[in-house]
Amino acid sequence: MLCEKGVKYEYKEEVFLHQKSPLLLKFNPIHKKVPVLIHKGRPGKSPLLPSDPYLRSQAKFWADYIDKVIYTVAMKFNSGPKGEEMQKARHECLGYLNVLEGELGEKPYFMGDAFGYVDIALMSYYNHFFTYETLGGFSLKINSPKLFAWATRCMKRESVSKSLPDPQKIYDYTIVYRKNIGVED
Repeated sequence: MLCEKGVKYEYKEEVFLHQKSPLLLKFNPIHKKVPVLIHKGRPGKSPLLPSDPYLRSQAKFWADYIDKVIYTVAMKFNSGPKGEEMQKARHECLGYLNVLEGELGEKPYFMGDAFGYVDIALMSYYNHFFTYETLGGFSLKINSPKLFAWATRCMKRESVSKSLPDPQKIYDYTIVYRKNIGVED
């Protein structure tokens, strides 16, 4: 979002979900989730929300939906389902993606013609999809072609492509984590 708005910033990466830094815990003590924007010593607000109250409420709704469902899926894939449980996680993930694809419809971006808040919310998880696809045995390109086209369009934006972590590193870390908790051989 900051790149999109042309704002200079300092990026600090969290190690992963189970190792919260003191900085994250200080500025997001309730949810303990990333990302957190800190501006002048305080958590910041997003200027990418639509100014129209209805559209703003829709953007917040979909960003919240994304944060809740994708996070839920991530926890399921990371914590180690196998066999039938993995198939349930796969089915659940594809169901969530289907809902998002339905909302996207034929629009280039979630709120219409302009890249915005909802797009940023989902793109912040996008590089994790490689892990979900690999572990879950599905393909975003095949199972959710509209979302795949949307993601491809978003990845052409410099603000997006330069700010997301490497999908292979996320996958590798997930495999190590799954081995450490005893669910991966």
